[in-house]
Amino acid sequence: MLCRHKHGGFAFEKDIIFVVLFQVLLLCPKLTNNPMEQTRTELASVGEFGLINRIQSHVTLQNTESIKGIGDDASVIACPDNQYTLLSTDMLLEGVHFDLSYTPLPHLGFKAVAVNVSDIAAMYGIPKQIVVGLAVSNRFSVEAIDALYEGIQAACEAYKVDLVGGDTTSSRSGLVISVSVLGMTEADKIVYRNTAKPTHIVCVTGDLGGAYTGLQILEREKQVYMQDPSMQPELTGKEYVLQRQLRPTARMDIIHELRELGIVPTAMIDVSDGLASEILHICRQSGVGAALFEDKLPIDAATYNTAVELSLDPITCAMNGGEDYELLFTIRQEDYESLKNHPDISFIGYIQEASLGTHLITKAGSRVSIQAQGWMHF
Repeated sequence: MLCRHKHGGFAFEKDIIFVVLFQVLLLCPKLTNNPMEQTRTELASVGEFGLINRIQSHVTLQNTESIKGIGDDASVIACPDNQYTLLSTDMLLEGVHFDLSYTPLPHLGFKAVAVNVSDIAAMYGIPKQIVVGLAVSNRFSVEAIDALYEGIQAACEAYKVDLVGGDTTSSRSGLVISVSVLGMTEADKIVYRNTAKPTHIVCVTGDLGGAYTGLQILEREKQVYMQDPSMQPELTGKEYVLQRQLRPTARMDIIHELRELGIVPTAMIDVSDGLASEILHICRQSGVGAALFEDKLPIDAATYNTAVELSLDPITCAMNGGEDYELLFTIRQEDYESLKNHPDISFIGYIQEASLGTHLITKAGSRVSIQAQGWMHF
């Protein structure tokens, strides 16, 4: 029996509701299982990538256009004319990925776009469009949102992408930014993580460790301010590492140069969680090992000096710091001659058989097994 709702809809009377719910539970017994009553596995025990692998194991691609799903920097979807569409999403949460006590909103907007563009770059793709999802509380003014979108638009102009849509909603737990990016690449030029081979040369763009040391400076100065608000921050000489943390750059410039040279990397990933973590991704997914050389790791002088000032090991910052958003990739031996004089590409090691492991060869010549100790999401 139905009764009319005051807004013009309909609602079941209580006895009808009970019968319907009983039938639903009878026909769908799985709905009665309470996950909270089952054996509990803590997220921290599996980690981000363990969780991703767990989800991936239950996913089956059903459409022939879906070329690559979970497991790389971006998903790959087949399109006409031998083209692939690339799709990637990143979410930034206040208090987890950024701290507004020292992060300017325009910088945050730029970074939210750059980290997504970096995923497209890691697939040898060209970014085309983005959509932005925003959850915001009433503690933010219209002017604050304008400042955030000022940075988003600046990144769109820098990477030649179009902001074509998104969503906005309210938040009770801080600012949340979710950006999805669409890109394109040719089917015969797509680059994955799982295609590195023994004898391939390991390369990385730019320099490493700057974003992590910049974050440590910002956290140090925040603590000083909290103890004494009259203190002025000591940031002289730290401009470079602060920029690396607050406003990173996606290395589309390198992708364009590689395309002009006709060089397609054999495997590639962007450095978001630390060099150690990323080389292990390539090795595990490719079924190979690697040898990296400590004295070949690119570390800027400002990063090195800041690390020493903070009593941090610069090599540890470079290997495990994360958020540099440089490109880690492998090339064939024959491509080395075309890149050997490139001022912004370092050749830091080589791919070897899986049985030989993945090691960092120190300046003293000893081999240290590489462990992923970068950003932990849970």
